[in-house]
Amino acid sequence: MSENTEIKIPTVADMVAAGEVPEILFWVGCAGSYDDRYKAVTKAFVKILNKVGIKFAVLGPEETCTGDPARRAGNEFLFQMQAMANIQLMNSYEIKKIVTACPHCFNTIKNEYPDLGGNYDVIHHSQMLQELINDGKLTLKGGGEFKGKKITFHDSCYLGRANNVYEAPREVLEALDAELVEMKRCKTKGLCCGAGGAQMFKDAEPGNKEINIERTEEALETGAKVIAAACPFCMTMMSDGVKNKEKESEVKVKDLAELIAEAEGL
Repeated sequence: MSENTEIKIPTVADMVAAGEVPEILFWVGCAGSYDDRYKAVTKAFVKILNKVGIKFAVLGPEETCTGDPARRAGNEFLFQMQAMANIQLMNSYEIKKIVTACPHCFNTIKNEYPDLGGNYDVIHHSQMLQELINDGKLTLKGGGEFKGKKITFHDSCYLGRANNVYEAPREVLEALDAELVEMKRCKTKGLCCGAGGAQMFKDAEPGNKEINIERTEEALETGAKVIAAACPFCMTMMSDGVKNKEKESEVKVKDLAELIAEAEGL
């Protein structure tokens, strides 16, 4: 992601060289760095961090995959290699707090890195957005274009059932003054988008329907014009589902950070 006058993204190495320490490390993740659709989420979140004046930094070229897909696919050796390299790097920089927009990175760094010596205060970007709204640092100007619009939220497995983060993303959506409409299966009974557990990287199992189509049908049944997501894998699967139903012109799939940035006029 290139820097320009609008988006300031310091690296930890640059900050440390200047004798400074970031308040928080923004862990961008593979999708946020390389996936064209999710790069927009990274930019939206960075704009928000810049607006509220949080002293953050990214690892930049020093950041590598957390190892989540390797472990889910059964390659424990590769997971531990990737995890140990990241932990050694972050410990050398004395990183204490991490925020990420990817629930897979969030879950792995928060719950699995401590076993390998990586102990950090890890939060998901939905939790940080909720904090910023509650502290009055994001005012949202009455919800902007989303005021009164029907929005449904798809719970990511690694954010919801794995880590019990259900209220933060919904409070963020409520701050938009939108009408939050829930799918039949939500929160603790939410349905996977079909990408978790490294399923994203392999062909589907035999069956009569893809999981993401089933989930998209549930989202469309709510009548929502926006399907809110908080995970790059969910974003891909739900977007593909909307395309499959030929509803792209009517229904948008957006990340929480994008909704907040748009409401803030960023």
